[in-house]
Amino acid sequence: MTASIRFVIFFLLFLTQGAVAQEPKEPIELLIRCDDIGMNHAVNEATKQLLESGLTISTSVMFACPWYQEAVDILKQYPNTSVGVHLTLNAEWRHYRWGPVVGAAAVPSLIDSVGYFFPTRASLFANEPKTEEVERELRAQIQRALRSGLRIDYLDYHMSAAVTTLDLREVVEKLAKEFGLSISRYFGEEDVPGVYRASVEHKKDTLLAAVTWLQPGAVQLLVNHIGLETPEMNTLVDMNQTGLPEMSKHRQAELRALLSPEFRSLLRERGIRLVTYRDLIRERGLGDMKRPAQTN
Repeated sequence: MTASIRFVIFFLLFLTQGAVAQEPKEPIELLIRCDDIGMNHAVNEATKQLLESGLTISTSVMFACPWYQEAVDILKQYPNTSVGVHLTLNAEWRHYRWGPVVGAAAVPSLIDSVGYFFPTRASLFANEPKTEEVERELRAQIQRALRSGLRIDYLDYHMSAAVTTLDLREVVEKLAKEFGLSISRYFGEEDVPGVYRASVEHKKDTLLAAVTWLQPGAVQLLVNHIGLETPEMNTLVDMNQTGLPEMSKHRQAELRALLSPEFRSLLRERGIRLVTYRDLIRERGLGDMKRPAQTN
């Protein structure tokens, strides 16, 4: 390589680096949302561990589930979380079921023969759920959340059942407006892929790889399902065909990945800003919400 060519290459690199240095650095914003809080004690305890570590997260509570009251007591202790209502129309675990907050008699199209929510979306919609009954039940779940004493910031939807049809999505939007709440994925969040379905052994590596490739722009949404591997959790079987085998091992692995020193170091090294739905409401306002193009 001649000296003149080396000079040209060096000069071009100098100009490029100079231009990059002068550009304002746009932060990467990551929103960690943990779902199914209140489902049972093992999930609540995992949430407590994550909050005690200081990680800033959004927590979606299933107020139709028996253990929501323990979740409320835990979440009241930690300012590093934004709480949402995980709108629930399904109860998917064999031998562990729950039903409507308003009672079975008030929403007969939403329940099976023994008064519980249906285990799958397909079985729910095969029963032709009435829109007015869905609205009655979802409103009751939100009202229970508000009466709990927690500050509620947002809505999202367990197994996407509450937004499966346009009519039901409009109900969720109506209720969000009525109660002054935001809706998950309505701030243009982009999903961080891969972690949920990654094998137990590669859960942490998958999380680290995904975070390594995050780019500035839209808020990145990392949805997690955490829990502890306990005897009770080990007995739960998802009656959906898409459910994960050995679910408790997957949930424990997600918790370990989020608690890992490598994950925390990567957040610092990349200058990633952790945000919650409370932050997005404060910084953008509810008027910035928009129905996502991908609607379920």
